[in-house]
Amino acid sequence: MKSKLFIASFLVPTILGAQEVRSPDGALKVSLQLQEGKPSYNVTYKKKTMLEESPLGVETSIGSFSSQLIPQGTSTQLIEETYFLPHAKASRVHYVANELVSTYTNSTHDTLQIIFRVANNDISLAYRLNSPKSTHCTIQRELTGFDFPAYTTTFITPQAPWGEGWMKTKPSYEEEYTLDEPIGTPSKYGIGYTFPALFHLGNDGWVLVSETGVSSLYAGTKLSEGTKDGLYTISFPEAEENHGVADATVTARLPLLTSWKTITVGQTLKPIVETTSAYDVVKPLYEPSQVYKPGRSTWSWIVWQDHSINYEDQVKFIDLSAALNFEYVLIDNWWDRNIGREKMAELIRYAHSKNVEVILWYNSNGSWNDAPQTPQDCMDTAPARRREMAWLKAVGVKGIKVDFFGGDKQVTMKLYEDILTDANEYGISVNFHGATLPRGWERMYPNHMTSEAALVSENLIFNQYFTDREVYSSTILPFTRNAVCGMDFGPVLFNKRYSKDQQSGTTRKTTDAFQVASSVIYQSATQHMGITPNNLNEQPAYVLDFIKKVPTVWDETRFIDGYPGKYFIVARRYGSKWYIAGSNAEEQAKKVMLSLPWLAGKELQLIYDKEDRSAGLNTVTTDKKGNLPIEMKSQGGFVIYTTD
Repeated sequence: MKSKLFIASFLVPTILGAQEVRSPDGALKVSLQLQEGKPSYNVTYKKKTMLEESPLGVETSIGSFSSQLIPQGTSTQLIEETYFLPHAKASRVHYVANELVSTYTNSTHDTLQIIFRVANNDISLAYRLNSPKSTHCTIQRELTGFDFPAYTTTFITPQAPWGEGWMKTKPSYEEEYTLDEPIGTPSKYGIGYTFPALFHLGNDGWVLVSETGVSSLYAGTKLSEGTKDGLYTISFPEAEENHGVADATVTARLPLLTSWKTITVGQTLKPIVETTSAYDVVKPLYEPSQVYKPGRSTWSWIVWQDHSINYEDQVKFIDLSAALNFEYVLIDNWWDRNIGREKMAELIRYAHSKNVEVILWYNSNGSWNDAPQTPQDCMDTAPARRREMAWLKAVGVKGIKVDFFGGDKQVTMKLYEDILTDANEYGISVNFHGATLPRGWERMYPNHMTSEAALVSENLIFNQYFTDREVYSSTILPFTRNAVCGMDFGPVLFNKRYSKDQQSGTTRKTTDAFQVASSVIYQSATQHMGITPNNLNEQPAYVLDFIKKVPTVWDETRFIDGYPGKYFIVARRYGSKWYIAGSNAEEQAKKVMLSLPWLAGKELQLIYDKEDRSAGLNTVTTDKKGNLPIEMKSQGGFVIYTTD
């Protein structure tokens, strides 16, 4: 890793007390101003307004930092860093940004620093607080706002109140997204929206707003309800979250650095899909105790459900993982009751004999939900958690899936951090479900592999409405939730009916080629696929061969084409091999001319939609400019891949 810091005062002209900081290419500009003691900012991209004048500041227990501020000076620097991400959509990131730090004091001589880092398409914003007379403070409210032009439309998902959903397990970021909805439209529950949030500014471009750098020292925040004029502000968690346990504010020692709010800007959706803003401004909080291995996993529960959590069925899925060259098998809820710990140790030994590692499910526990699934009382207190981790290490378990968290308060963020930290000591990777958005965690916590925090594939089994919209999800989530962090969707379900016998359950509407494509469209370091043993005899060899080899982490990701809710096409590279995948949520078949100039004149393999909606295989060649025509059926898709 390398890091360079340069003084670059020329970045900030002093024009009547205002400061400006631009991206290295000069196209993205943040203007920071102080008017009558109140700080605000605006954003332009290629001279077009992306954010109108928007408020800044915080209210704290040691005083207000939102008005009557006195400027104390500015500093600037160029930040350049190359870092590596072993579990994400890009393995090597070269981050270059211009940083502006503006310092102010309030009426009681406490200090606020407003920090902007501006890369070519990404803005990161945070506050640093300090005081000469206090050792800690409580942030009661952030005033940070995002004021969009009146013509903006939204692709955002509402925050659910605590206690909603099955067994009071919400909020868990499992709501539907708006689709080009006008700004200021009231949210479903009336308490704002979760991150990330995508905004469309007509012909001027796109903005993705999110948050990163949340550890035990901060709470997970959200966006407020929007005003009719287009202003969204930062809100802290609701008081009812975590069943009312602990405060909905943030308390920490001084100096205190807040979380970072990120703003990704582009004329097209390319910067949105390719952004690394969640990782650019955070650092690892500890060293990994071992190399954590990404990979694919079978998972009986997603299709066969609770009744499959028994010794015999789990042997079948271990054998399935072995047949597919998968690295893992996930054994879900009730394993302690239905299999038992002694038999589980035997089952793990069997998995190891097949060269398959085991991931086990846990309930997060505490008073914040009524979910009955076990194991319980293993993850919510340090003594119990460390005893359990020691047992997991002793029997050779490599990962855990911890479910049913209770909100975004600071106390819950500490629980996430404690689970991750303890798991790392025992060499165990972590996947969170029923959970919040991971905010930079793949870099901050090296054993964090993936999280849910989205409306994912379990809903395909629960309700035909979601099954009918399966492709639609694949054209929304890559522009939103999966753009900022790995997402455990649980893709690749080949059964015609989503049940063990294929005679009952919801009915799949997608093509087989779409299901193959979903393994590339969705990015998750541990990819839990919905394949079942019968699929080995139902799918052609070329489909199974692809699934046996498809990566789950990538060296490079490139957005090719698409529009939220309509279609999506992405290219990902692992080593020297390229994978290009697409999906079509529109009612009619869609023809697209792909532009792949780096593969000009290249012979490629294409898995496509046949007339009977099964997956076909062709060899295709791009023209001398790298163009290639593709057709996708409605609710269909494709995968193109190189063989050398």
